[in-house]
Amino acid sequence: MRLFLFILFVFSCVTFAAAQDSVKVVRDDETGNPMLIGPCSREAFSDTSFAWWFNPEYEQYSPDSVTVKEIEYNFDDVKTTIVMGTWCSDSHEQVPRFFKIMDKAGYSASNVTIICVDREKKDSSGMVDSLNIELVPTFIFYKEGNELGRIVETPKQTMEEDIFEILTGDR
Repeated sequence: MRLFLFILFVFSCVTFAAAQDSVKVVRDDETGNPMLIGPCSREAFSDTSFAWWFNPEYEQYSPDSVTVKEIEYNFDDVKTTIVMGTWCSDSHEQVPRFFKIMDKAGYSASNVTIICVDREKKDSSGMVDSLNIELVPTFIFYKEGNELGRIVETPKQTMEEDIFEILTGDR
């Protein structure tokens, strides 16, 4: 039993270290600011280099509570992939709004994959190569491995209305 627990502990440490190394912070040649590249978690936006845009937009956004409630009832088994740029003003606006809606709807962070890209829409892992990304942010919603729909750059209505339409098949 001790050997099993030891192996489990070592595996957990290696997995955690690998996850930490998957996102890279590089300097944006255009602005000189830090830029995230690769898969990351929401916690990356708590760094002061990114919190200055994430936190105020998250706090100030007030999604429609009726639509959020409808999203809550329609989000079973849905996974979301976000392809974004920490250098992109639309990402600065839409990504915090998405998380505000998801938090209010009780959507688990484990269902969200975030991939940060450079200005050429490339990431260090090659994860976005097959996703046909032209503009960021792009929010892709999946159920049972099938794409339900996308929100590209900015929503057509509001973030919560567009999410609801994708989840219910009205889009």
